[in-house]
Parts: sequence; structure tokens; C-alpha cells
Amino acid sequence: MAYYAGVDLGATNVRAAVADGDGNVISAYDRGTPGGSAGIAVTEAVLECLREACADADIDPAEVRAAGIGSIGPLDLAEGVVTNPANLPDTIDRIPLTGPVGNLIHSDRVFLHNDTNAGVIGQRFYSDRNPDDMVYITISSGIGAGVTVDGNVLTGWDGNAGEVGHMVVDPQGRRTCGCGHDGHWEAYCSGNNIPEFARMLAEEDGGVETSLPLDDPDFSAKDVFENAGLDAFADHVIEQVAHWNTVGVTNVVQAYAPIVVYLGGAVALNNEELVLDPIRERIEDGLLNNVPDVQLTTLGDEIVLKGAVASALTEGTGDVSLAPN
Repeated sequence: MAYYAGVDLGATNVRAAVADGDGNVISAYDRGTPGGSAGIAVTEAVLECLREACADADIDPAEVRAAGIGSIGPLDLAEGVVTNPANLPDTIDRIPLTGPVGNLIHSDRVFLHNDTNAGVIGQRFYSDRNPDDMVYITISSGIGAGVTVDGNVLTGWDGNAGEVGHMVVDPQGRRTCGCGHDGHWEAYCSGNNIPEFARMLAEEDGGVETSLPLDDPDFSAKDVFENAGLDAFADHVIEQVAHWNTVGVTNVVQAYAPIVVYLGGAVALNNEELVLDPIRERIEDGLLNNVPDVQLTTLGDEIVLKGAVASALTEGTGDVSLAPN
């Protein structure tokens, strides 16, 4: 039997899986992402997960034909590394990936992607239609997208295409994004920023009555969505988030003309009716292009890991016709 591996490297967790030639995951292993003083510690965690996943599958890592990696960024594809990751300690400036993984599996077929590109590869491979033109958008702690056009995954010269969360959606720039710039989609609609957006709206309205714990340092996006239909101000925040999400998705669709848009990430996965339904209802009003099918990802929170597996199977494309079986 031929074996293939996938790695999901996030700021919080590292996961690895071993799959057969049909993309069926037969073993997996995960652990926390090290917050130590050097990137090599993160590299070692990736290798540990791969070794353990192989052990669970009762194979030697050298039996793995190819591996895919979906990772936090920014990436340097030429070097096969993550450089200065924003969500890890400043002491971690470089995380080698493709070289060490290739050495472990004794193969140079190691495909590195940012996490949203891995997501679109996975969604394309595991979808019934295997569409050539599609987008995967994650709305989670941040916002990003993976895009395929005419069957080509758009990676960019350095592997960092798809940072759609940093498109300007609000020309008034009322919210400053975590990147330091104003008016970005992520500043209004990501899980990390919805609480601050709610506080801003409360200040603008003045004297708002709400049961939302706006002054609590642990106030979260979850609090907002859990109060839908129960608190008028929560409903107002959700409506504003829906507006900016629709603007963001409309811009992405107008740029790339996908047949289907899949949304994932914790904010979308946990709140489909409140996040996806408004986009579905409103997107046509802003489009010159054909209206795409807007769906929740079918791969849940495993989309990056399965995308990494799919990348290994299809030479980094998600194209089913390139899979070995």
C-alpha cells in the first residue's frame, strides 16, 4: 500500500496524519505548538507528530511517498520555511519545514502551503464536483482565503497570496486591524476582533442597553452570537458583522469568479445561520459575476489537515485526476 502524510501547523496545535492512496486517513497525532525560544523546537514538534502518526499506522516514515504541509505564515516557499510568524513568540523567527520533513520521509515530494491554500486544496479534492474555480474562506481568529482559478492554486511568488482579511472594506477606517492598518475586513469580522467592534458600536450609539459583558476582559465573539435574538444590541452587532462579511465575500467573488465558495473557521462553523445565511441572501446585490454557491465547508475543523493530505496525493493541486488511485 502507498502512504501519504499531511501536517497542519497552527499557532496553538500541530497535527499530522497518514493516509492511503484514496485520501482516507488511517492514523493521526496532535500536540501543542511549542512556544519556546527557537523555531527548531516547532520543527521538532512537526517531526514528532509525523513519527507518531506513522507509528500508529505501523509504518516506517520512509514508506511515506509524499507529504503536504498547511501552515501559519508568512512563508518563504523558496527556502521551505515559516519566517517571523505573527502568532508565536518573537524569538521564533524561522521554522524549517520542507527540508526536515523531506529528510524524515526520504522524499523531496514535500508541498508547503499557507493554511488557507491547504484548505482550498482539501475542499477541492474531497468535494464531489472537484471544481476548477473555487474559494475557501476561513473566518476564525483571522480571515484568509485559498483560491483556485482554472484549476490553479493561487499561491503568490512567496506563498502568501490570499490575505483577503486585509482588504479594505470600510473606507472610513473606523477600526484598526491587528496588522496596524485601518478598515480591514478582519478588523470587523474575525473572532478576535468582533468584541472590539462591538465595543466601538456601543460607544458610537452611546448609552446602549445590553446584557453583553462589554467591560469584561473575557468578552468574546461567542457571547455576541449566543445572545442572538435575546439582546437587541447583540443583534445589531451581528447585523453589522453580516454587512462587512458580505462586502468582503462579494469582493473576493468579483475578483476570482468562483463557482462555489466554502466558508470555514470557528466563527463560520459555529454560527452558520448567523454568518453564512446573510451572505447567501445579499451577495447577488453586489455582483456583476455569476452568483456562486456559498456553502459551509464539508471538512469541518480538519480542512487544513485533510488539505495537506490532498496536497501530498495530487502534487500540491487538489486535482483528483492527479491522485495515484
